Amino acid sequence: LADLPMYRIAEKVGSVFQNPRTQFFNVDTDSEIAFGMENGAVPQEQMKRRVAETAKALHIENLLGRNIFALSGGEKQKIAFASVYAMNPEIYLLDEPSSNLDMTAIGELREHLRLIKSQGKTVIVAEHRLYYLMDVADRMIYLENGRIAGDFTPEQFRSLSAKERQAMGLRAIDLCEEKPLYFSSTSHPPVLELQNVMLAYKKQPVLKNISLKAAPGEVLAVVGHNGAGKTTFSRALCGLHKEASGAYLWNGKPQKPKERMKRSYMVMQDVNYQLFAESVEAECTFGIKHPDIELAKKTLEELGLISFRERHPNTLSGGQKQRLAAATSMVCGKELLVFDEPTSGLDYDSMVRLSSLIRRLSDMGKVIFIVMHDYEFVCRTCGRVLHLDGGGIQDEMTVTEENLPKIKDIFDVR
Repeated sequence: LADLPMYRIAEKVGSVFQNPRTQFFNVDTDSEIAFGMENGAVPQEQMKRRVAETAKALHIENLLGRNIFALSGGEKQKIAFASVYAMNPEIYLLDEPSSNLDMTAIGELREHLRLIKSQGKTVIVAEHRLYYLMDVADRMIYLENGRIAGDFTPEQFRSLSAKERQAMGLRAIDLCEEKPLYFSSTSHPPVLELQNVMLAYKKQPVLKNISLKAAPGEVLAVVGHNGAGKTTFSRALCGLHKEASGAYLWNGKPQKPKERMKRSYMVMQDVNYQLFAESVEAECTFGIKHPDIELAKKTLEELGLISFRERHPNTLSGGQKQRLAAATSMVCGKELLVFDEPTSGLDYDSMVRLSSLIRRLSDMGKVIFIVMHDYEFVCRTCGRVLHLDGGGIQDEMTVTEENLPKIKDIFDVR
């Protein structure tokens, strides 16, 4: 491969990026799936047939004919994979392919990997979430400091103890073994209240009859399948979503969108949208009046970013960018914090650091909502689960041993 020009490699290798948005060239899903074939001069009728075959094989017929910008993060991930599958490459390179997927979609991804494996393809997956790969992968290559530090069979990998894996920075290989580590039962009265909130997108209802209360220090996980309205809900909490009705109360006082914006800070699913400064250190205090410089430095140290303080944010990895945006949440001093998929791209060590940061924010009395599909992180960090489905709140429960069977069912943990 080292001697081949890039265009020759591209004929054999199909890549799915960690951030699918960076590899899209079209505004509709059908054209995006067909894009690679167009570049290969595939006849139009054959392309149409292959797009339909791809959608059927990957069970994404419901995503055909859609505007890419109207898709959820997980749905975009599915289209990125489909665009590569349609080209039928010999080698698949997948970078964090599960990062934006719900648990059901991760199960589907596992089946897709089995499918292309059965077709004799070579599949290379760079991943932090390991549990779904344990019965698919033939080899587990462990990288450390830019070199291969281990080459395991799945059996050898399973024989490692939890402590050994964690010391290597590796996450859980069996979610059934994960238990709640943190539960905050607050005695404070609710400070945030939503009454009969309805949210729409382009005049189409997304969520309705949303009513809930949250007290200072509460950490709430907002979960649900891709496209259930989780990101729309989180944007509305921060006053960023326009098509909304119902009452948002803070200490019993109605809050208009501008007031909610002043009170809240959101770490977006795609953090590239909110990184503006010229250095990591400057980003941590960007736009904040009278920032606490010592707190900023301490937070960067806590999240393992202090050695990158002079680097430009765009030179960081996806996981490092996530941690940088999270660091700003500590420094900004806002009362309501919303994290949208904060663990995508994080290894075990970074996940633990982020969990510790969120616990500190909780101890400071912040109200925290975390939109996620990460069962491991929910067990480690959250006190309550809001399950969005069918256009509303389907379930609401505390994260306790007693409720674990129900939570596992929501996350499709088997």
